[in-house]
Amino acid sequence: MSSYEPSNSGFDIWRLLIAGLVGVAIVGGLILISMAVSESAAGGTAETERVNVLANSSNECVVCHERTTPGIVEQYGHSSMAAAEVACEDCHVVPAGYPGSVEHEGTFVLNQPTTAMCEECHQTEVAQYSQSRHGLPSYVAYAGTGELTTEQLALYEAIPEGSYAPDKMRNALFALEGPEITEFACVECHKIGRPAADGSIGECQQCHLRHEFSLEQVRKPETCNHCHIGPDHPQYEIYQESPHGIAYATGGHNWNWEAEPGTLDVTDFPAPTCAICHMSGFGGAATTHDVGERLTWYLFSPISERRPAYQDNMVRMQSVCRECHNQNFIDTLYTNADAGTEKINDWVVESDAIIAPLKENDLLTAAPFDEPIDFTHFELWHHWGRTAKFGMWMQGPDYTQWHGAYEMLSDRAELIEMRDAKLEEAGLPVPESE
Repeated sequence: MSSYEPSNSGFDIWRLLIAGLVGVAIVGGLILISMAVSESAAGGTAETERVNVLANSSNECVVCHERTTPGIVEQYGHSSMAAAEVACEDCHVVPAGYPGSVEHEGTFVLNQPTTAMCEECHQTEVAQYSQSRHGLPSYVAYAGTGELTTEQLALYEAIPEGSYAPDKMRNALFALEGPEITEFACVECHKIGRPAADGSIGECQQCHLRHEFSLEQVRKPETCNHCHIGPDHPQYEIYQESPHGIAYATGGHNWNWEAEPGTLDVTDFPAPTCAICHMSGFGGAATTHDVGERLTWYLFSPISERRPAYQDNMVRMQSVCRECHNQNFIDTLYTNADAGTEKINDWVVESDAIIAPLKENDLLTAAPFDEPIDFTHFELWHHWGRTAKFGMWMQGPDYTQWHGAYEMLSDRAELIEMRDAKLEEAGLPVPESE
């Protein structure tokens, strides 16, 4: 016989059920606490209290602008600059008559501080920036060199992109479209290198959004997306489809975006962003604001050439790569991408040869972009050739192929057809099939 004796009431059964439910609740609570602690330790979504250092400020600018533009004050109050006791006046107030200044509340201010102001604290960064493609070469690409001072022209020609093609101006579309369009198009991105009224170059706030000046904001690839997007320079889209971009999309919320500059390593960033590859101090590469300092080729040009100091640039870039990749992988990538770049160069040279008979026989108008063949020839190198090269170097297969090489071959076929039609119309011999 069994020794078990059933109870005469249901009390013991209810007691067991209640005890079980309490146990489940306790375990569940411990699991949730553990998850929250782990997420916080991993740099996850757990919120940390943000301190506004201007909350009790008696500064006249702060007190007034808390009423008129409270969003700006709120943003600046959370910035590292405000925490370092940099006052509004330090960046905005200038002497009477300062170029570009306006009178304001008994003093003179710059509505938009220039790099001359930034340089007072960030001399190295401004010097590097002024030597980069983000400096004058960006501005000259739409405005040309005609408005530059003698000193600015000398600075431009001393920059690698300037010395590479000091008189090169791709401003035909800028003039064709007119200011009603270009103010919201070309200028919106290329003003990053525009000279200010005081003669200083560029606009730091194009990347360092005012007034919080967040490290996380400037380090995230979405910031670069503002300009590096579209058919002619789709670096952001290429990054998204690359292994690096996939790592960012799936794990970036755990990365250490506020890490102190100059201290970054793979524990902070297990995969690179735009900033890690091109600007951040990482591995053996020092922090730089010259975005061309680690590049091997002039990939933006119709026919790419190697940069003057490409060997040094390559050493710097590869020191970043080696934090995750072995040298065999890196060497293979560089060898293959070099060969791919040369192949794209060959196709662009061929496109020039295709339309050469039209130029030799004055069958093309002197005005740019006034007939379809102008657009087709331009897009072959400016859109698809550049995209293919960027795709190779940034590991974006779709952009290398379907948005790059394929489109180049399609435009090549169109160029041949357009050329032959013009030659036949003029009664000139058509070259044999190519």
